[in-house]
Amino acid sequence: MPEHKLNSLLEKLELKEFKLNSLLEITTAINENFSIDKLLKIYEYILREQLGITKLALFNNDNEEWNTLLKYGARGLSKKINVTNDLLHIKEITVIESSSNVALNTFNIVIPVLHKELPLAFLLLGDLQESEGVVNNTTVNNMPFIQTLTNIIMVAIENKRFANKSIQQELTNKELEVAAQMQAMLLPDHLPSNNRIEVGALYESLQLIGGDYYDFIQLNNEEYVFCIADVSGKGIPAAMLMSNFQANLRANVKYNHHQLSMKDLVIELNKNVNYAAQGEKFITFFFGYYNCTTRTLKYINAGHNHPILFNGETTEDLSVGCIGLGMFEEIPNIEVGETQIEPNSLLICFTDGLVELENADEEQFETERLTKIIEDNKHLKINDLNKLIFLELDRFKGNLNYLDDTAILSCRFF
Repeated sequence: MPEHKLNSLLEKLELKEFKLNSLLEITTAINENFSIDKLLKIYEYILREQLGITKLALFNNDNEEWNTLLKYGARGLSKKINVTNDLLHIKEITVIESSSNVALNTFNIVIPVLHKELPLAFLLLGDLQESEGVVNNTTVNNMPFIQTLTNIIMVAIENKRFANKSIQQELTNKELEVAAQMQAMLLPDHLPSNNRIEVGALYESLQLIGGDYYDFIQLNNEEYVFCIADVSGKGIPAAMLMSNFQANLRANVKYNHHQLSMKDLVIELNKNVNYAAQGEKFITFFFGYYNCTTRTLKYINAGHNHPILFNGETTEDLSVGCIGLGMFEEIPNIEVGETQIEPNSLLICFTDGLVELENADEEQFETERLTKIIEDNKHLKINDLNKLIFLELDRFKGNLNYLDDTAILSCRFF
């Protein structure tokens, strides 16, 4: 065999051995769960040091956004290339001959990396000319191998990202479950039902945790305080602010109930909300105080949906009060509402998620519909009435989801 043919055969064998070893090195690193950075360093070493690629830019689609994952020898050029406009139409290895993008013209070859016909990445290689602008033939012959190598790397990176997202989502779900359990503990687990008062509540959270809150506190055998509140916004930030609010409310009621001033309570709570929310959120709040002996209900409505009081033969909206908490550093004016409660009266407190619920025609449930349901069924026990209201909400919205957290707190005064 002539010596030049033997040398050519040896070179081919060495090249095949190099390619097999490179693939083995990459797959071993993947199996050993190397980090993305380490995988890219191995990849760069194979292309730069062993294949002599001196100019490279690798673009990757990460969460619907194209980013430069790896680059060298191409300072500043990758920022001037728009993958969507310049590369997305390329479906196979392509020699760049002429492009309207000057930065793209500084490269010689585009290698697309596709997975199930969807583009994962685009690899740009430059400085491959052998002479007079002709691309080195040996380099061209290596393009399928480089494409395979890049494909393996990109699929591995996508799998790692997916796994990391799955783990992070699982951790987040666990944290949310714990937060939901903690939030549920903030709501009263026992509501009174005796010969003086009957209380019931229901709460439908839009997310796992929410920003609605209700409470009922028995001060002694004669006096009760209760409230319902709604934080602007949803999710974890709203739930955290509401948890802080609940703690401050209960602390103020506990230590000042012997000389409870409803105005002072609202002023103090407004300070707490301003401090905790830093002006980014506010809370609407209804607070009631009921004395069983005098049958007097005093209340402050701080910008909340007006509770409906069915008092004997009359229906009354409890609207007296002030603006919502956290809207201003100081509340300009606070009024205390007061009304006498007739035997067998019914009070329904609710958050805006109830009356603002929409159906398929974008029609809201509204207070009038709620009032009619209560008037027609006010003979029911409190818990049965609350369940009926939510049943009507489900029927009204049909297959649509709740738009907001929805809470209801109902009281019957015997």
